[in-house]
This record gives sequence, C-alpha cells and structure tokens, in this order.
Amino acid sequence: MAEHPAANRPQWVRLNVGGTSFITSRESLSREPRCLLTRLCQEGAGPQDETGAYMIDRDPTYFGPILNYLRHGKLILNKELSEEGVLEEAEFYNIAALVRLVKERIRDNENRTSQGPVKHVYRVLQCQEEELTQMVSTMSDGWKFEQLISIGSSYNYGNEDQSEFLCVVSRELNNSTNGLVIEPSEKAKILQERGSRM
Repeated sequence: MAEHPAANRPQWVRLNVGGTSFITSRESLSREPRCLLTRLCQEGAGPQDETGAYMIDRDPTYFGPILNYLRHGKLILNKELSEEGVLEEAEFYNIAALVRLVKERIRDNENRTSQGPVKHVYRVLQCQEEELTQMVSTMSDGWKFEQLISIGSSYNYGNEDQSEFLCVVSRELNNSTNGLVIEPSEKAKILQERGSRM
C-alpha cells in the first residue's frame, strides 16, 4: 500500500513573510480552501529560504492578524494597525470571509465617525435612601448612573430620619435608528416620571 505524499509532510509550516519568521500548523493554513496559503501547503510550491521556510514578499506587520484569523476565525487588531492594511492582505491571500469581515468593520467605523460627536442628555433625580436601590436597578434603555449626591435629611417620617439624594444619570442623545423613533420602555418611563417630579 503506497503512502499518500501529503502524509509525509510535516504538520508544522515555516513561513518567511517579509523577513519575519512565522511557524504555524498546516491545518491553520488550510482553513480557507481558496486561500493562497492553502495552495502553498497542498502543493508545496514556492521559493524557500535556507531554513526551508516558504518566502512571501509581503508586510509581516499585517500578516499576524491574517494568521490569527486562520487559527481561530476571529479578527483581532492592535490599535496601531489599520483595517485597510489588513483588507489589502486578506485580498492578496484570497481569504473571502476575512475580506467581508474587514469591509464590514470599515463600513461600521465610517458610519460611527460620520454621525459626529456623541451627545448626552443628563437627568438629575431626587430620591430617598429607600428608593435608591430600586431606582438604580430599574435604569435601562441606555441610561447610565453618573453621580450620587447626598443632600442630607431634611424631613422626618414618624421617628425615622430619611436621607435624600440627587442621582445624576445620562444616556446618549441619539434615540432613533434609521429614522424610526424608539419608544421608551416602562422602566425608562418611570425614570422620566421621577425626573419630572423635581
């Protein structure tokens, strides 16, 4: 029984990308069937350096995210790397799923920056000590706790001294999606009611 030639190949592949050495499994490089790296692994063709590493004349800085994507299917970028650079490399290596993912990310970032700076609306709510926990736990719809200010105890109920607080909350001002106004939930209406009592 003759052995299949691929069975004799090592499971680890050495790559020399722009002068930087990378070592990875043949399995990782074979994840995308139409990828240039898959063909390199299957055919074993391509120039090799003195250590036997396949030589690829590309930027090694952008090869790291490409290789990590092939390893675990997630795109993770350092802040110093541009998505456009990763897109260029993904297109070169013919990794269609990664090309789509990076283009989507670029489009999302462009949409975020075209909306301009994020504006916030702030509300100051007055509450008693016993209402504080309930009020904070019912915040939703993007409302976020900002600050709590004790204003002392100005009144008594029976024999108990009740502390009063001002609770500052905020949320992003943009309350619409694609022109549709989002109705506030019941919890948001409670916050609005409490805010209007002041």
